[in-house]
Amino acid sequence: MRPLLRTLALVVLAAASAAQQPPSLDDLRLLVGVSSVQIAPDGKTVAFVTSRANFADNENEAQLCTVDVATGAVRELTQGRKRVSQPSWSPDGNTLAFVAPDAQKEPQVWLLPLRGGEARRLTNSPTGVEHYSWRPDGLAIAFAAEDEAPKREGEERHVGTFRIGDQDLFLKEAVRSRHVWTQALADEQAKRITSGVWSLEFVLPPSSPASTLAWSPDGKRIALTQVPAPQSGKLDLGRILLLDVESGATQVLNSVERYQSAPTFTPDGSAVLYRYPRDGKPEFLSDYYLASAADGPGRNVTRELDRHVFGTEWMPNGKEFLTACNERDTVGLWVVPIDPSAGKPRALDLDGLVVSGAFGYDVTVAATGAIAFSATRADRPAEVYVMSSATAKPKQLTKLNAWADERRFARMERVTWKTHDGFDADGVIALPADLSTPRPLVLVIHGGPTSASKTSFSMLPQLMAAKGWVVFSPNYRGSDNLGHAYANAIFDDAGEGPGRDVMAGVAELKKRAYVDSKRVFVTGWSYGGFMTTWLLGKYPSEWTAGVAGAAVTDWTDMYNFADGNVGIRHAFGGSPWKREFADAYRAQSPITYATNIRAPTLILTNLEDYRVPPTQSFALYHALKDNGVETEFIGFQGRTHSSSDPVNARERTKLWMGWIESHLDAPRATPAASGAASGAK
Repeated sequence: MRPLLRTLALVVLAAASAAQQPPSLDDLRLLVGVSSVQIAPDGKTVAFVTSRANFADNENEAQLCTVDVATGAVRELTQGRKRVSQPSWSPDGNTLAFVAPDAQKEPQVWLLPLRGGEARRLTNSPTGVEHYSWRPDGLAIAFAAEDEAPKREGEERHVGTFRIGDQDLFLKEAVRSRHVWTQALADEQAKRITSGVWSLEFVLPPSSPASTLAWSPDGKRIALTQVPAPQSGKLDLGRILLLDVESGATQVLNSVERYQSAPTFTPDGSAVLYRYPRDGKPEFLSDYYLASAADGPGRNVTRELDRHVFGTEWMPNGKEFLTACNERDTVGLWVVPIDPSAGKPRALDLDGLVVSGAFGYDVTVAATGAIAFSATRADRPAEVYVMSSATAKPKQLTKLNAWADERRFARMERVTWKTHDGFDADGVIALPADLSTPRPLVLVIHGGPTSASKTSFSMLPQLMAAKGWVVFSPNYRGSDNLGHAYANAIFDDAGEGPGRDVMAGVAELKKRAYVDSKRVFVTGWSYGGFMTTWLLGKYPSEWTAGVAGAAVTDWTDMYNFADGNVGIRHAFGGSPWKREFADAYRAQSPITYATNIRAPTLILTNLEDYRVPPTQSFALYHALKDNGVETEFIGFQGRTHSSSDPVNARERTKLWMGWIESHLDAPRATPAASGAASGAK
């Protein structure tokens, strides 16, 4: 028996050794994404969508699954389909609807009977279905679809002109209005309900989802978000309409003409709950307001939370709803009563879990009061969890990322500091396993800016920590995890205030023995790229090197060319083409200070990035090159803000980390002396 025992011991030791392996880029092949969690009305089954990277075909392949709450048994429902999204249970829980392409590759709604049988296509929209909602009786759906392009004959077929308006630089064809259709389960033909030059709200990712079509409890009306035209620069003009489904007539909910979104009827049908910036000021975060037909916005029901709220899931009593918000280094779930006399919002105990999502969260409530969601921990990727009630502890249902048990992931911690302006700021750090000697400090600054870094699972900081680097993700002012005052402090102060916040956090970390204060790198994407270029130019001697991804460097370019375009005026008080505002745009643009940059800088961008047009990266590249600063400028293909296909997403990570690694021993940059070389090299 001794040889057998010795063999078993070696097996155990080998297994323990394997469990201590740090993560690597190869783990991207194993990572399973979990999203679109939907719990059945009876609370017994949870539907969700998984996503796995297929590097050979460069696709993220989606699969619709269910998990049994009692047993944890997972069932795959859509084998053979590579694209599936938006699962939604019928009101009786017998059918699961989802969106998947038809033979013409247009997304359609399909119905899958859970008691057996194949999925059948319900809709046949020529332009596809963008989103849909079940009618409360379960006998029909409403869906949003883009209008068809006008038919052209003869030589007119070759005309390529179209009116642009307030759109982004990379538009290839006219954006058409989205309108409301209904489709009865028993009918073959859909019925068009709305039309006109206006449009349902639409979005370009990354952003919160477009407002859904919200049925009244009696199935006679739909609450929707209308924008005056299908132009991305007019999305700030959203307002709530109430649509009579039978006649097609609409009426406005109230006198508010902008900033409204995400409407839903109260369970008794007497009022509408919707998202709206606090006090109607665009510089503030969003709250939920409760309104019936009235002159004003109604009553703010989430003011007590003092957070940027996402989602309304009604609790079974119909008098409370569940909502989510970034809360310090995590995501908070709160039960909010709509009657102020019923008490204050109540936080759920998530036992250290961080609900998955960024600009919206996968949380759903059953008629029984059970709550299901996708969540991560700092050292564990996403899984599906359920709470039997709002006071119960979360229960893990799936083990889709079991491979993670064999990795030694970095510990993540929340760090806090006091800013120069008196704010209590925070951020998170990922710590390498060995802190016996000082380690390079790498900043990975989040985008948004209305977002937050949390102690959730993320591969980029984990991979960096595995290299032995301390990874710091600061929540500068403008972040939405510390309340309205902190978030609002970025208004007309895009760089100076946030920059001081970050530098105060860096100073705090430099006090720690495990941080090498002479090797500090600044990196980020989107607004994180803005902060990177701002910090490189304003604090040029602080950095060993930088990585500026999809960097906002010029606010006037953002006003002229980005998908948000003229909406940028809300951050500065007006247009850059008005004399009284022009100086603010220049003063708050990193390109103004780019000639101060001395640290080697990698510039990354997508060449058809509608959110942060690459004109700004081109300008940054020439500013650095012409002043003798070491730089590389690398572009990715595609009309997107950030490549999400597996191969190019991995390549972005490799380039990002490779630049840091190649400059670990570079001398600290020093400010340029007067008359420094300005020729290109």
